Amino acid sequence: MVLKPSTGWRPELILLVASLLLFLVGNHRFLALALAGRELADVSAWWFGGALGLALVAINFLLLALLAWGAWFTPVVALMLFVTATAAHFIDSFGTFIDAAMLRNALHTHWGEASELIGPRLLLWLLIGAALPAWGLARLPRARRAWTRALAERGAAILLALLAMVAALWLAFQPLSSLMRNQRELRYLVTPGNVLWSAGSLAHRAQRAPAGPLQALGIDARPGPTLAAGGERPRVVVLVVGETARAANWGLSGYARQTTPELATLPVINFTSASSCGTDTETSLPCMFAAVGRRQYDEQRIRHSENLLHVLARAGVGVHWRDNQSGCKGVCDGFPQDTVAAVAAAAAKIASAPPGLCTAGHCLDEGLLLGLEALLQGREPARLVVLHQIGNHGPAYHRRVPPSFRHYRPACEHDDLRRCTPEELVNAYDNALRYTDHVLATLIRRLQALAPEVDSAVIYVSDHGESLGERGLFLHGMPYAIAPDVQTRVPMVMWVSPGFATARGLDMACLAGLAGLAGRAGLGHDNLFHTVLGLLDVHTTAREPALDIAHECQRTPVSTLAHAPG
Repeated sequence: MVLKPSTGWRPELILLVASLLLFLVGNHRFLALALAGRELADVSAWWFGGALGLALVAINFLLLALLAWGAWFTPVVALMLFVTATAAHFIDSFGTFIDAAMLRNALHTHWGEASELIGPRLLLWLLIGAALPAWGLARLPRARRAWTRALAERGAAILLALLAMVAALWLAFQPLSSLMRNQRELRYLVTPGNVLWSAGSLAHRAQRAPAGPLQALGIDARPGPTLAAGGERPRVVVLVVGETARAANWGLSGYARQTTPELATLPVINFTSASSCGTDTETSLPCMFAAVGRRQYDEQRIRHSENLLHVLARAGVGVHWRDNQSGCKGVCDGFPQDTVAAVAAAAAKIASAPPGLCTAGHCLDEGLLLGLEALLQGREPARLVVLHQIGNHGPAYHRRVPPSFRHYRPACEHDDLRRCTPEELVNAYDNALRYTDHVLATLIRRLQALAPEVDSAVIYVSDHGESLGERGLFLHGMPYAIAPDVQTRVPMVMWVSPGFATARGLDMACLAGLAGLAGRAGLGHDNLFHTVLGLLDVHTTAREPALDIAHECQRTPVSTLAHAPG
């Protein structure tokens, strides 16, 4: 029995309409940047824009034609519309570039953070750009065809789309090649191709990921002479990993507004502007604990090798990770760890947690200091305690601070940053920095009070910076090669107790002097691995003394000379 063609829309025609919708919904910013500087009266601008439009519609059609078959026809079209509308919302609203790192960061964001990005604006985008078009296309009657005829017509449509794409690219080749050569990052704005390409890239990397245990690092790690000799008090380094704090707004670094008034009264060493490993937590966190860092950046090597925590543990140093964010991104896997939410819940049962510390799934960073004294204790002669902040994580900067720290007003009280004025946005961001200043100062003052019992040091450094509307960009996550300085320059602070300085032979005046040398050009996340090993006196060939911030200012302690052989 031969199936006779039925009346209705050819599926290829529906795909063509969907392709046009994908182009119109998803490529506003790409076209705006691609055509920037061209005069509307110039015929070549219209020619170039038309060629770009034709090429993008043809590409969209090819994607749909290859994926949308049979029972999957409507789901694929609807999914592509929703993916495109979602990506376009973030591209147009925040200036986001969709690459593999950004997609991975989005996939690993927990619900508490993701919910702050879901608001009326996004829902409107999804309604107009995806739900209504998908509903309309799904209601169009589709013509039924024999499979042989369907295959032939689909093949012919694909061939025509390929020819149209090639013709469009040929017509626009000269200006397009110049554009892509000078602004290669624009390819991350072509939607939905950017999402599909990034997803494929992530899948390919996952497939290439080596199986089995992590590659060993620092297998020769051992206690250095001062650590092996022991001392009257245990040695502890508290490493505070900040979130989304940018150096441009850091009071200690010369910002016009004093956002660090409490730290300014303490004997801290401020490194004016450090460089980050990445522009998002998923990239920066593993990188800053790695031996290679940004200077020899290799994502596969970093993610599948042991890190600072493993090297310290191998030398007998205790490690504990406390998190108030979306996790340690694999860095602390296998090590003692807890979360502020869990610690606060336990403390609430015995009425030892301050009221209002955790609300609606969010905890304030002061929770990182709950039971601090217990964190510092251990059977080991030295410990590293990592405190991972929620810090200035956007867009809901106002949620990161208690009411008493809303110093700068009016402050943005919306998750949708475009509903706020630039002044309100900066005020909300700076309020969150003031709160980080308070948390750090509280930590240092508590360690000062514990000086008779423990020799301690604090290192604070943010994972990446943030854009606050400059050049139309918001939040973070730009590709590193084109990211503005506000996303890659972060604050870095160090405090060392007198007992710790004596035990390690640190000349603090020397260290302060080095910190003042133009902000120690080139300083950043790459130094963290080597500096922590140096402070705790762990010897290993994995440590590069030249990258240890304090190495130039270390003198051999007298007590060490007394224990030295010969």
